[in-house]
Amino acid sequence: MYAPIRMPGPLFDEIAAGGGSPEAVAFLLHGERTRRLLLLRELLELLDATPGILGPLDARAAWPAMEAAAARAPGPVEALLLTPQVGSWLAHTLRRLHGTASGPPLWADAGQLAAVAAAAAVHAGTDAELLLPARGRAVSLPALGMILLPGPDGDTFHAVRATVSGGALTVRTGHGAGLVVRPLTEPESAHWLPVHRLDTGPGERAVQLDDLDPYRDLDEPIAPRRLAPGELRCWQRLFEDAVAVLRRGGSAGPGGLRPEEISRIVPWQDKDGDTELPVPAEGLSASTGDAFASMVIARPRDGLALAETLVHEFQHSKLGALLHLFPLLQDDRSERHYAPWRADPRHLPGLLHGAYAFVGVTGFWRERIGDVAADPEGRAPFLFAMRRLQTRMVLRTLATHARLTGPGLRLVTRLSATVDGWLREPLDPSAVARARAAAVSHRVEWRLRNLRCAEDDRDALLKALRTGAAPSPGGEPLIAPDRPRRHWQDDRTRLHQLRGLTAGGATTADELLVAGDPEGARAAYEEQLRGMGPFGPRGSDPLRPRGSDPLRPRGSDPHRPPGPDPLDPHALSGWLLAHTALYPADRRLLARPERFAALLGTSPPGHHWTRTARWLAGSPDAS
Repeated sequence: MYAPIRMPGPLFDEIAAGGGSPEAVAFLLHGERTRRLLLLRELLELLDATPGILGPLDARAAWPAMEAAAARAPGPVEALLLTPQVGSWLAHTLRRLHGTASGPPLWADAGQLAAVAAAAAVHAGTDAELLLPARGRAVSLPALGMILLPGPDGDTFHAVRATVSGGALTVRTGHGAGLVVRPLTEPESAHWLPVHRLDTGPGERAVQLDDLDPYRDLDEPIAPRRLAPGELRCWQRLFEDAVAVLRRGGSAGPGGLRPEEISRIVPWQDKDGDTELPVPAEGLSASTGDAFASMVIARPRDGLALAETLVHEFQHSKLGALLHLFPLLQDDRSERHYAPWRADPRHLPGLLHGAYAFVGVTGFWRERIGDVAADPEGRAPFLFAMRRLQTRMVLRTLATHARLTGPGLRLVTRLSATVDGWLREPLDPSAVARARAAAVSHRVEWRLRNLRCAEDDRDALLKALRTGAAPSPGGEPLIAPDRPRRHWQDDRTRLHQLRGLTAGGATTADELLVAGDPEGARAAYEEQLRGMGPFGPRGSDPLRPRGSDPLRPRGSDPHRPPGPDPLDPHALSGWLLAHTALYPADRRLLARPERFAALLGTSPPGHHWTRTARWLAGSPDAS
């Protein structure tokens, strides 16, 4: 009973390389089962020590009901305990009891244990008498659905009495006779809302589409929000298309996914504060280690996008389960590292999660190369080429900056070997060139948005520029303290995906740059920069002795007077990309573009920009 879990090396290596056979994934699920039981035991011990936590509910009835159900039907009850609904509720409730989370009345959170016991009794066909927590008219049964009680609507929490017998559940309230439902077989009605199911194929487990469970979000409990019939049909169609895409690919290697291994999809619902999302809302997805194989997803545009998202989030689930078995790295969670798929700096644990997820995404697009049915626009070669470059960069950051444990080093080494193998695979040269340009463009703009030179480094650069000395090497850049965390649209990457864009059809600065007209692009970016925000007096020189931080938003520092608005980072990064296309010897500017921004101050574009750029790049003909 207390034997330690020992993961066979070959299974670890399958997961560490980014993939995972059914046996490897099953081992991770075995670890999740053990963790789930340990958390359940901790909850029961806390309730035993302080039975008053359950308030109006009966703490003594829930566990015997679960034991009786498990004795008769161990398989279904264990499957219930492994559902995302139970995992998220259990972790949230323990955080509540340890004072690190908030939510409804504590007794309602903890009392969901009785709802789990009722669901177990329904699955097993055993008898139970329980008091269940209700929110208004709603009584939630984990992974089964929601009972809607008679009576007026409301949002208050109260206890209701329930009897389970022979798979039927009877709820008694003060409004008329008892309400009887058969959750395993009853169709949707005015008093019963079952969890939606998505078909994965004949004989395979269905995937839940959960719009009901209060613990389906990533943090605090939320109210049910039933999908409209048209929205439900759209999800069903998208999932059917996604399954078709996934079935045509490999299943065990990085980027492969067996759809039946997904447990639940939660349609994302916007909430207050989502304007600061560091990823685009239309492509948003997220998951938590508390709910294996579950993911929150904003409805994507098509089945191909959904298939990619499912692969992405299942990678997070696999790594989360692996982290429950092995410590992989030690870190202070300082948010300072570049992640090509985020708008904001990331800490190393987040970088590890991102790298593992995007090994899966990269493999997904590798599998789609030549699959015209799935990818009629032919984007797969470009996306495979770009993601393999970006993911390898992040793995290099982890290898050089993270304090990896033995298993962590083994993981990063295996992931790196996977991506290195992909980098040796031949691809269409045009796709490779466009992917490289897109990767560089994103990194340059990210640095301009998130980093700035230290004040001493900026002063040293300005002094060297005025005196004609060589540029000082400088130290590490600083994270801009007031950087916006919201997503910024990477328009140039979108254009790089397009094949056949020519300068003759280009009208914007981005289009001119991507089409291969750097001279025209530079002029267009300069026009944008002249028209954006106050630059101070026209013709002002960036070599003034001191000034405000060009990357600090107006009024962001109470100890310094408000300064002029910063130069637009998208246009400025475009100008640098156009400049280095005209002067290839100056490409070292792109490694630390924030140094160039520090020298400009807020001056408008002019000939001095080119002189400054050439000097900073160390070009011998700079003048």
